[in-house]
Amino acid sequence: MINTTIFQVDAFTNRPFKGNPAGVMIVDETFSAESMQLIAMEMNLSETAFVQPQADHFKIRYFTPTVEVPLCGHATLSAAHILYETGMVAENATIRFKAQKAELSIVKEGDWIGMNFPKYQLKRLDIPENFKALTSVSPIEIWASDDNWVIAVVETEEEVRQAQPVFEAMVNNGLGELMITAKSQSAQAYFVVRCFAPASGINEDPVTGSAHCALTPLWAQKTGKTDMISHQVSRRSGLLKVKLMGDRVGIKGQALTIFEATLKI
Repeated sequence: MINTTIFQVDAFTNRPFKGNPAGVMIVDETFSAESMQLIAMEMNLSETAFVQPQADHFKIRYFTPTVEVPLCGHATLSAAHILYETGMVAENATIRFKAQKAELSIVKEGDWIGMNFPKYQLKRLDIPENFKALTSVSPIEIWASDDNWVIAVVETEEEVRQAQPVFEAMVNNGLGELMITAKSQSAQAYFVVRCFAPASGINEDPVTGSAHCALTPLWAQKTGKTDMISHQVSRRSGLLKVKLMGDRVGIKGQALTIFEATLKI
């Protein structure tokens, strides 16, 4: 296999230049992790996914411009979108991805792609005294979850939208992977969120699928609801349909291909 084609996909949206852009590249087992990291740095997107076809599944790896990460929702959605769109997988077939930390089952449901992710565990934390100085918001609750996320629950959607984190100081104070969330003030969604990951080289992630592995059980615990819509209120914004299913989380999103390019190296 000659690995020369790379795609850019906007995930968790049906409109170009919204949602979260991800790179997707289909590679074989000879393609090195070093090459993946260099291409992710060149793409300069929050994540680029590298997909290796196997006999009955696909291996998938995710790289930010600076590090490999174990799981990424929008890059998984983007990779599945490309597999379906290019005909590598039939639209009525299930995709099985094996990521570093999880096995993921993907199905196409009309214009939406449904993903099955692990549920993250949650632990209540004390609110740090300097939290407002680091983020400009005053949370009513702080939680820790798997994959080093900290989740700050605030009173209003406006607080989420107006948050102005100090990224370097956040990293230095153990808040390098931070979600800020609140109940939505519109009928479009049940809750809103913004996600900041300066510790992984991403100051603000436009739409973060894997964050909902923690947000879904958190909001289910607070409200008793298992089916919800999330609105990530970054500048690009995006919508996700989420569902708590025991120890798994269903995440649905839409995606569209923005361009296909050929590497010249």
